[in-house]
Amino acid sequence: MSLFSPFQLRDVVFRNRIGISPMCQYSCEDGFATDWHLVHLGSRAVGGAAMVMAEATAVAPEGRISPQDLGIWKDAHIEPLARVARFIQEQGAVPAIQIAHAGRKASTAAPWNGGQPVGIVEGGWSPVLAPSAIPFDETSQTPHAMTLADIEALKGAFADAARRALKAGFQVLELHAAHGYLLHSFLSPLSNQRNDAYGGSLENRMRLLLEITTEARQIWPEILPLWVRISASDWAEGGWDVEQSVQLAIELKQRGVDLIDVSSGGAVPDAKIQTGPGYQVPFAEKIRQEAGIPTAAVGMITEAQQANAIIESGQADMALLARESLRDPYWPLHAAHQLGMNPVWPKQYERGKPRVRQSV
Repeated sequence: MSLFSPFQLRDVVFRNRIGISPMCQYSCEDGFATDWHLVHLGSRAVGGAAMVMAEATAVAPEGRISPQDLGIWKDAHIEPLARVARFIQEQGAVPAIQIAHAGRKASTAAPWNGGQPVGIVEGGWSPVLAPSAIPFDETSQTPHAMTLADIEALKGAFADAARRALKAGFQVLELHAAHGYLLHSFLSPLSNQRNDAYGGSLENRMRLLLEITTEARQIWPEILPLWVRISASDWAEGGWDVEQSVQLAIELKQRGVDLIDVSSGGAVPDAKIQTGPGYQVPFAEKIRQEAGIPTAAVGMITEAQQANAIIESGQADMALLARESLRDPYWPLHAAHQLGMNPVWPKQYERGKPRVRQSV
């Protein structure tokens, strides 16, 4: 097993173990995918990745991080997304999509506009939703603590989004339960202080994600993989941790999840995150070993040898790139060359590919 060995989940074969993580582009109006998304995601498929995942795609208008987020809350969103999925698949990569709800971190400005909460005049909305009425930080809105009716509506929104993702032609569906967004905020005791069936014990805090997962698996065809992204640790005392993540992964596997996409953090603004190259890989390794489920590692994976070692050592089944793929959309092709392989470049780019030095 190496970085460039094929990988199969259900009936989907990934041409290598490199994937492109979902990265918000803040480039939509009313949730619609644009030419930017076609070029941004398509170029990474051209660049040799095995899987290219569309950014956190909101299941409801109020589930967007910003007013400029991608959406999948209405049927009109399907065809622009389908155009992107078709192109990714034409380039030999697997088209994937992450569906999400931002919860209490919703209604904020794009990062280049400061990233702070925005009001209705600026295109934002109120209230934002959360398990409990606890704002993310001192500048954030105090969220509306979701009622049981709100929770049922949310489950319906995720189910409808899964159906639309399937119609759009995506082959991997990922549920976003990380980074302090709504599903993660139900998991973490730092943000979930409910005293009903959705709060308190680990079983209760996992309940919403497991219910959404069960319904998504019923909608998503048996031949196609279902992933879940989690934050393995809140990096904060009394918060969600890797031991709870292992238990969650076991439950998700029993409900038909095929891979855990392992990230961390995002639940609280004062987390003490110990960053460094591959700093989240040990989380992926522990979950893979103890829950017996494939994992994807992400976070400061930048070098070909580093990514290859993660796969060869069995720490994870896939290595996902984010910022490094922004710097180099053709990272997989360059990585193959660095590892002594002879990658197949798109015929349109043959004249520009690196040449293997011939011995004299």
